[in-house]
Amino acid sequence: MNKYSFVARMPDESGALHRAAEIIKSYSGNINRIQYDRRIDPATVFFEVTAAPETCLRMKEDLHAIGYLQETLPVLGFLKFSVYLPHEPGALFELLTYITGAGANIAYIDFDDRRCDPGRVTISLNVEESMVVESLLDRLKSRYRLEILEYDTTGEKLDDTVFYVRFAQAVRGLIGTADDGFLLNLLHDVNHIVQELHSLGQDPEEAFECILCTGRTLRDTTAGGFYADVQRIPVSDAVEVFCFQMPGGGNIFLLRAPDETVMIDTGYGIYHQDVVRMFQHYGLGDLQRIRRIYITHADADHCGAGGLFEAEAHMHAGSLAVIRQANRAYGSRSEASILEEVYTTIINLFSRFAPPENPELFPAEKIGMRSIFPILARVRVHDLEFEILESLGGHLHGQVYLFCPAHGIIFTADTLINFGSLDEDRRRYNSFADFLVTSVNVDSELARRERRALLDVIADLDRELAPSGRRCLVACGHGSISTLVDGRLEVAGPVERYRPKER
Repeated sequence: MNKYSFVARMPDESGALHRAAEIIKSYSGNINRIQYDRRIDPATVFFEVTAAPETCLRMKEDLHAIGYLQETLPVLGFLKFSVYLPHEPGALFELLTYITGAGANIAYIDFDDRRCDPGRVTISLNVEESMVVESLLDRLKSRYRLEILEYDTTGEKLDDTVFYVRFAQAVRGLIGTADDGFLLNLLHDVNHIVQELHSLGQDPEEAFECILCTGRTLRDTTAGGFYADVQRIPVSDAVEVFCFQMPGGGNIFLLRAPDETVMIDTGYGIYHQDVVRMFQHYGLGDLQRIRRIYITHADADHCGAGGLFEAEAHMHAGSLAVIRQANRAYGSRSEASILEEVYTTIINLFSRFAPPENPELFPAEKIGMRSIFPILARVRVHDLEFEILESLGGHLHGQVYLFCPAHGIIFTADTLINFGSLDEDRRRYNSFADFLVTSVNVDSELARRERRALLDVIADLDRELAPSGRRCLVACGHGSISTLVDGRLEVAGPVERYRPKER
């Protein structure tokens, strides 16, 4: 027995859902999940069914035969117009006959003969083909005085009677070409996350809007909308660290040494071309110098462009497993969370996820301990020696930190974030993920332990560095490179805003 999912589009009439359930039952299918909410879309029902492969095929054939099985996502347009009818019996009936004959679906109609323009009827239609619109308008123009008020083919003006079609059109506009089968599967996943959030008391419409806002933000902050906040700080006499805060998602760090440049985290794949141009602006455009990339963890905003560089990537085996399982909660106690799994699908899609394919993995056996964190390896960047510290998996399974006590810098991934240094747009973007997965940490208790331990490690190093007047640089996963002052992260050094030059 296998599990199958499908989308049904049913007539809004008594017994429609019962009829679908009867067909599923007749083939010994077991319904594992069903979701329908007429407040969102009065005709769309999502099913997950367990059945034998051969019976599932016949089940779908029967649903298709009665017009219930949704296998395509038509590109619908929205047409709003007014016509002026003669004041005579049957005039409205004749108009509706034209509309019905064209196969258009009325979404709105407004008529009242007591108004100052008593013959005016305003109608909104959802229409599937532009040829239908042209033919209908030609017929109406030949018969009535006609005013076209709106005509939209983007899906933005469609009403909620075709909500999921409208949502699919919005997604298609964000990701480009996608076949109907792919979008129907995506709709099924999105519906599942909305169902789960609704059970937690969240507003379904807010969930849909958060998903679209995530995609729109990433799209709108590329090319001319791209920007970054940049710091460059000497770490030693020979090595300089660059911190690039992306408009959405995590930081990219470059360690520029005399003989090479080493990258720590890559940002989203969707920003890759913008990032390369930014590197050129800062004299870092020779990508051949980037020979190594260290990935702190498997979230798309930290590893999602790793496959677009020719450099050798290094990561924890757990990070590779998260990438291959396409579930950011893999390896944690939240692994079964549908919110985490579907969010991973959505963000990977919108951000053009392109992680390293065959990375080098850190050793599994520890070679020492730093506080509560196992030391998995030591790596050198010119005169800097870093310890690779294994996290407890609070934020993500397989997350690591890079710590250089001799020169006073630690890359903390997403365990430490200087939230105060984030601008309002970044805070808003980060809030989408918080809403959709309820917490970006897959194990909040472990994440708190990690945070306390890292702060202690930094405070201890600060005490060691105090005689030289130095402090440990804290390179957070998001926000500015900072130092720890009275228990708080404060921005270290100047930060400049980069924007691409108009070409």
